[in-house]
Amino acid sequence: MSRLAKKKAIYGYAFISPWLIGFLLFVLGPVLASIYLSFTKYELFTPPQWIGLSNYKELIFQDPLFPKSLYNTIYYTAFAVPLGVIFALLLSILLNNKLFGIRWFRTIYYLPAVTSGVAVSMLWLWLFNPQFGLINALLNMIGIREGPGWLVDARWSKPALILMSLWAVGGGTVIYLAGLQGIPQQLYEAAEVDGATWWSKFWYVTIPMISPVIFFNMIMGIIGSFQVFTQAYIITGGGPVDSTLFYVLYLFRNAFMLFRMGYASAMAWILFIIILIVTLVQFKVATHWVYYEVEK
Repeated sequence: MSRLAKKKAIYGYAFISPWLIGFLLFVLGPVLASIYLSFTKYELFTPPQWIGLSNYKELIFQDPLFPKSLYNTIYYTAFAVPLGVIFALLLSILLNNKLFGIRWFRTIYYLPAVTSGVAVSMLWLWLFNPQFGLINALLNMIGIREGPGWLVDARWSKPALILMSLWAVGGGTVIYLAGLQGIPQQLYEAAEVDGATWWSKFWYVTIPMISPVIFFNMIMGIIGSFQVFTQAYIITGGGPVDSTLFYVLYLFRNAFMLFRMGYASAMAWILFIIILIVTLVQFKVATHWVYYEVEK
């Protein structure tokens, strides 16, 4: 490297040094420590004791709440992510029209995505109330006299939280909107010349062109849904009958209520492996349906 290049490199590292120091101390350090702690019996107030794979064996073969929490999380992910992708895409198509005041509508639909999770949870706690909640009141107006128990009924608790997750589709909507505005108009004009209907243009032009955006939102949605915590913690606490005991909530219980830090660390690494496998599978499958425009 020349003297000037070395000088620029030094300046560059100096500017990013606060982030590097923060990453090493507050991210990488705890991550490496959690690997070690996952092989120990560590109850916060006593020194860690090496026990090898005992935490992992207990989780997989002995803990009845481990498969329950994993099932609840997978159930939530299987419904919340596809619904979120579909609703956000449809909403972005509506907001992509050039109408008077459209920027205000875009802002309004995005605002719920930046609202405090605790505040949103308290709002939906009232909406889902089976006695005087707004949702059951609306159902009563259309003839359904006894609405679901929602958060107090094990059959409806997970669907209720899935419905609640649609509140924050505004974040994905903004990303879809950026992807839609990046599609060349010439493609739609060429399709119209060939006599394509609105559905043909949507299916053969819009979807392929924004498939990378759909893929990105799916990956981020899956990662986020596997870490769902706030809604269940604030609204249901994992009930009723552990029907909303999601994986991260169970991890939180072990770490900060039972003080089983070593056990919770093992849970965290199992979750990491699950998310990694799911993400790698998604990348493998994406080669068959995600279109990337390449200039030749």
